[in-house]
Order: sequence, then structure tokens, then C-alpha cells
Amino acid sequence: MGVLSHVAVHPHTNPKELMITLTWLLIIALIGGALALVDGILRLRGRGGSTIIGVIELVVAALFLLSLFLPGIPFGSLVLGIVTLIVLVVALFLGGRTGRAITIAALVFIAVWLVLLNRWIVIPGVN
Repeated sequence: MGVLSHVAVHPHTNPKELMITLTWLLIIALIGGALALVDGILRLRGRGGSTIIGVIELVVAALFLLSLFLPGIPFGSLVLGIVTLIVLVVALFLGGRTGRAITIAALVFIAVWLVLLNRWIVIPGVN
């Protein structure tokens, strides 16, 4: 019986030695999550009034990135990806002094990841 996770553990290895299967979906999710994390950090460092959105974005993006590797994170990567997408949309519309390029790039990567993960569009070799 297989485990639905991006982390694969061979049955004959030491449980402390984890193997990570590097797929296109994982790479897209990592790029989107990293961009969301960077955007949250930049919002916290900015002087605008988007500090609360920056904190929320930072926490959600960090949990999203952790959920890709650790199976014990509550809600799972799909729900955290949707929440990250919602927080990024709110951050985009609230603006602030930070640039919008990183926010839009993170939005695109996470949206593409969600579409491919749910198999709404099937691209052979990617999902």
C-alpha cells in the first residue's frame, strides 16, 4: 500500500534516512512557496501598513513549504496551498510599499501547482 506523500521511504532503509522524489510538481510548489515566503519577509521589512498580512503570509508559506516534506503538518499541502493563494491575492490587492512582481510570480506558481495537482489540466511528464 503506497503513501500519498512527496517523501518516499524505502522499506529496507533506516527510518532516519528519507528519500525525496524530485518531481516537477514539487519543484513548482517549492518555487511558489519560496516566493511567497520572500514576499512575506519583504512585507514585514517594509514601512507600509501590511505588517499583519506579512505575518500571515510568512506563517502560511512556511507551513506550506513544510507540508511538502513532513506528513504531520495539519491540513496538508493542498489546503495550505489554497490558503497561501488566498493570502497572496489579499496581499496583492492591499498593496503596500513592496513590489508586486514577487507576489504575482508566487500567485502564478501556486495556482499552476493547484491546477496540476488536482488534474484539471493533465500534462504528460508533469502530473
